[in-house]
Amino acid sequence: MTQGSGLVKCLIWDLDNTLWHGTLLEDEDVRLTDEIRGTVRELDRRGILQSVVSRNDHHHAWERLEEFGIAEYLILPRIGWGRKSDSVKEIITELGFNEDTVAFIDDQPYERAEVGHFLPTVRCYPADQASSLTELPEFTPAVVTADASRRRAMYQARILREAEQASYQGPDEEFLRSLDMKMEIIRARREDLTRVEELTLRTSQMNATGIHYSEKQLLNFVTDPDHEVLIVTLADRFGPHGTVGVILVERCADAYRIKLLATSCRVVAFGVGTILLRWLDYEARKAGVHLIADFRGTDRNRMMEIAYRFAGLREEDCECLAAPRAAAAGDGIQQLHRMPVPQPPVTTMSVLAADLADLAAPAAEWAALGTAVQI
Repeated sequence: MTQGSGLVKCLIWDLDNTLWHGTLLEDEDVRLTDEIRGTVRELDRRGILQSVVSRNDHHHAWERLEEFGIAEYLILPRIGWGRKSDSVKEIITELGFNEDTVAFIDDQPYERAEVGHFLPTVRCYPADQASSLTELPEFTPAVVTADASRRRAMYQARILREAEQASYQGPDEEFLRSLDMKMEIIRARREDLTRVEELTLRTSQMNATGIHYSEKQLLNFVTDPDHEVLIVTLADRFGPHGTVGVILVERCADAYRIKLLATSCRVVAFGVGTILLRWLDYEARKAGVHLIADFRGTDRNRMMEIAYRFAGLREEDCECLAAPRAAAAGDGIQQLHRMPVPQPPVTTMSVLAADLADLAAPAAEWAALGTAVQI
């Protein structure tokens, strides 16, 4: 039986009689069928991460996975003799995913029941469904974006990055500087909108309003001269992080209004939300206008609220400020404001490539505080 709804972001495989046919400790001739090999490759192409949890000797099992040519598709493997629910939980924690976006497949009803008991929102599947997973809606994104097709490579780079950070002898600020991070903020093009829609849909922890904008709605904003749809990319010496953020800004007569700010959970530790708010505040100050931001608290976006507060956005008396479009009754959206230091006005919001080196220290300080907050 499966739980949850929406797209699966990670599938965790059992090995014996699930990913491959046979039991490794009993049968030296375990085999991988073409159907399962095809499933692994297709899920990877769709941007669904895959891992493995198995009761086996790690060296022996991993050697066989390498022989089959699929080890590279499996990140954060947990092969040993512990309880499977503990291993699944470890993978979820390291990925930073919500449990209801993770699936587990195993041939043993007991193992599925054990995982389901301790992790009730993880979706569990019997092994006989393995070759047909790609036909299920929860494993079928409407569109496979460029970022989705390289998602595994980006997470593998992240794992290497975090391993180096764990062994780094020195302050977090120095490590961040050593990454040579570059952030780019650019106007969204029509071909970017599928990824932008996906980001608004998939991101919950770092989404300021929890609102999902469709590709059609985003296209209307892109072609509207009073709005800016901006996408944020990040790269470092380990490789690109891909598209990690989206900003929707309305230019009012006396204000820049942030209607949406969402960043990927993959870059929470870098304080990207705070950096983007600092940049938006800088642009508003240059234009001599108020900075206004929509915010709606959810059960998951506490960290984004902290970023807004640290950026100086507060609930204020709106009578002296530019009046944003009224929110729908009962939608729970707050209007947060920051007063500007007057500067000569500009007619458009400039878009730039920002060097994160100068922002690394405050970002690291925010990240250290943010990770300690109970969400």
